[in-house]
Order: sequence, then structure tokens, then C-alpha cells
Amino acid sequence: MAYYVGVDLGATNVRAVVADDDGTIVGRSDANTPRAPTGIAVTESVLRVARDACDDAGIDAERVNAAGIGAIGPLDLADGSVENPANLPDTIDRIPLTGPLSKLFETDRVYLHNDTNAGVIGERFYSERNPDDMVYLTISSGIGAGVCVDGNVLSGWDGNAGEVGHMTLDPQGHLTCGCGHDGHWEAYCSGNNIPRYARFLYEEDAVETALPIEDPEFSAVDVFEHAGSDAFATHVVDQLGHWNAMGVANIVHAYAPLVIYVGGAVALNNPEQTLDPIRERMDEMVMSNVPQIQLTTLGDDVVVMGALASAMTGGTGDRSRL
Repeated sequence: MAYYVGVDLGATNVRAVVADDDGTIVGRSDANTPRAPTGIAVTESVLRVARDACDDAGIDAERVNAAGIGAIGPLDLADGSVENPANLPDTIDRIPLTGPLSKLFETDRVYLHNDTNAGVIGERFYSERNPDDMVYLTISSGIGAGVCVDGNVLSGWDGNAGEVGHMTLDPQGHLTCGCGHDGHWEAYCSGNNIPRYARFLYEEDAVETALPIEDPEFSAVDVFEHAGSDAFATHVVDQLGHWNAMGVANIVHAYAPLVIYVGGAVALNNPEQTLDPIRERMDEMVMSNVPQIQLTTLGDDVVVMGALASAMTGGTGDRSRL
């Protein structure tokens, strides 16, 4: 019996699943992503979650034939690591991944992908239609996209293609992204930055609002919960919709997808407030064919299932490799 492991390393959570050679999930585990002290702590968490998933499956780690990893970026594919991730503290500079997992599983068949590339691999692999031209977009702690064009997942020479969250949408550069650059999509619409954007708009407008703007615990959850009943919160969500639609329009013009699957915590927890404003603006922003825009079919598991599909197909996600 062959066994395969998929790992999802996100800025918030680490997940792992184990499947047998039929693709049936037989074990899983998850944990919070460490915020300190260094990248080695994150590596240790990945190894621990992977071991726990194997324990849950009732197998020794050495029985795993191959593993796939979908990780936050930026990546260093040659080193098999994450380097200076934008959405983790600055003390976490390098997160070794492929080497430690290869030792754990005693195999060199460990395939590392940007998390959104793993997401598009997963959506395509498990989709009934298996479209050759599609995008997986995540709106979560950060923003990114996995892109498949003519049946090929675009990884880039260094594995960092698809970092659309770092497109410059605001030429005024009012807000600085976690990567240190100004005006990026992620600086306005990611879960981590929505509260900061709301505070920026509040300082500009000085309006009354029920939002706990001054509370250190103020979060994106507050914004979406108050939208519809609070005029300012509704305005913030409308502005988020504008930026998101602008970013999606850029993706459509660059890659001409047939379908865009959207995932990530912001979208999954607020699907109508996130997707409807994008759909409503497409006709006025896009000069070419408007794709179908829908919520991911795989929920929170989209990246880990894509990583698993990568492990099962030798890193490609191509069903013909099974």
C-alpha cells in the first residue's frame, strides 16, 4: 500500500493529510502556525503536524512514498525553503521545508509549491470539468493566485509566480504592504490589513461608527459583522469590493481564465460580501470575456488537497500521472 502526504503551511495554520494509493484520506492533523522565535520553530511545527497525521493514519512516517507542500511565500525552490515571509514576524526569516520532510519520510519525492499554486492544482485535480484555463485566488491573511494556462500551472523559475497580492493597485501608495512596498492589493484587502485600511478611511472621513476602531483587538471580523447595519462599515466593505474587483480584472486581462475559484478565510467567512461586489463590477472593468467567479469547492482544505494531489502525481497535479 502506497501512502502520500499533503501539507499546507499558512500564516495562520499548518495542516497535513495522509492518503492511501486510492486517494482516500486516512489521517489528518493541524496546528497554529508559530509566530516565534525563528523559522526553525515553524519547521518543527510542520514536522510535528506531519508526524501526527501519520499517527492518525496508523502508519510510520517512513512508509510515506511522496509528499507535497503548499506554503506561504516567497519561496527559495533551490533551497526548499520559505524566505522572509511577509505575513509572519520579522524574526522568522527562513523556514526549511523540503530537506527536513525528506528526512522524516526517507524519500526525495517532496514537492514544494507556493500555496496558491497548490490551490490551483487542487481545484483542477478534483474538478469534474478539469479546466485547462483557471485561477485559484486566496483572500486571507495575504492575497495570492495560482494560475493554470493551457493546462500548465505557472510556477515561475523561482516558484513565486502568482503573487498578485503584490500588484500595485493604488498609485498613491497610501498604505504599505507587509512586504514593505506601497499600494499593493494586499495592503488594503487582506485579512491582516483590513482593520488598518478601515482606520485609514475613518481618519479621512471622521464619521460616526459602531466599529471598535480604537480597540487593539479590532479585526476584519468586526467590519464584516457591522456591514449592512453601520454606514461606515458598509462603506469599508464597498471599498474593499472595489479594490478586489480591480485586482481580479487585472488577473482576467493577464490570464483569460474560464473560471476563478476564490478561497481564503476572508472569502470563506464572508462569501456574499466578498464575491458579489467583484461579480457586479466585472462588466465595467473587463474588456474581454468575464470568467465564472465562485467560491472554492474544497473549502479550507484547498491547499492541503492540492499538495496531496501534487504528491500523488509527481509534483504536477496531472491526473494522467496516476
